[in-house]
Amino acid sequence: MTEIVRASDSTAAEIAPTATRRPLSAAARAAVQAGIPESTRRAYSADFQQFSEWCAMEHLPYLPADPETVTEYVTHLTTTPRPRTGRPYSPSSIERAIASIRTAHKAAALTPPETKGARKVLAGYKATLSESDDDTDRRHAQANRVNAAVPAVLRKFVATFDRATLKGKRDAALLLLAHAVAGRASELAALNISSVTFYDDDKRRGMAVKVYRKKIKRWTEPKVMYGSDPATCPVRAMQTYLKALAEEERTEGPLFVRVNRHGRIAPPMTRNGKTIGDPTGRMTTDAASDIVELAAAAAEVDGRWRSHSMRRGFVTAARAAGKDLVDIGRHGGWADGSKALLAYIEEDDGWGENNPLIGIGL
Repeated sequence: MTEIVRASDSTAAEIAPTATRRPLSAAARAAVQAGIPESTRRAYSADFQQFSEWCAMEHLPYLPADPETVTEYVTHLTTTPRPRTGRPYSPSSIERAIASIRTAHKAAALTPPETKGARKVLAGYKATLSESDDDTDRRHAQANRVNAAVPAVLRKFVATFDRATLKGKRDAALLLLAHAVAGRASELAALNISSVTFYDDDKRRGMAVKVYRKKIKRWTEPKVMYGSDPATCPVRAMQTYLKALAEEERTEGPLFVRVNRHGRIAPPMTRNGKTIGDPTGRMTTDAASDIVELAAAAAEVDGRWRSHSMRRGFVTAARAAGKDLVDIGRHGGWADGSKALLAYIEEDDGWGENNPLIGIGL
């Protein structure tokens, strides 16, 4: 979103001379950015940049943009093949493009354009794809989902790590914890050593992890018990990793840290004599996400594997074990009744014990 706000600062006064609202202050802009996940900011910035370039070619203002302009732009996205894929944008990508336009207006202290017309175009586009006889069209109508890293897949991933090294211990702890708490990469990267509390008494054995869920703007503290398989037990993996950190004299600060090629905690990065990145060595969200993809590649497991594969795998495994949806949602940081949670549940082939016709007396 940083790029969006910068573009807004330099153009809003010229493109919207009739606007009466006072522009956002630097502090307010920073507050807006802090409330939007980093990955979303990057995607929105790229989407809005593309929208502004299209408007320039069509000689149309983009800040503020008219509702008709947004409708025309969405129509353009549904009909124009992309160079990389040879197909128009997917519905989910168009949804994000609409959101980027509205967000850019808000960041520039402008009233977002009404998008009813644009969404009607999108609804028609979705219907056309969904009703097509072409399997590719129907898949295009759905969100580009990642594969679910269920425990059987997770075992293959962690088996690729050299768990005698600090890096291997870190990567195993990160993947197993991500699955156990249904954590997003950004949530895991934000954890501190103090976020983890271990318990070992008559009623509690395992660990509690304090996680801030940005999507619902709430702290949660999922409880993680010992696993039945030591190789994939998140509690044992975390204890081993924290012991290794303590040997490096790290007993506070970020939980997941950068590790250099020599197997030691990486020193602060500098550029032109100035520290860049987190001076404490905190791992970035991108680096946390990369661990999943690299593990999948090393394990030679086909599919689309991202950090969200851990979150999806948790839901799939818990649901297959018969756990209640409310309990699954609260453990993983979904709001009660979340439609997004339902989208994470993997459909079976219809021939198993979950078939609704079994046992109804036919």
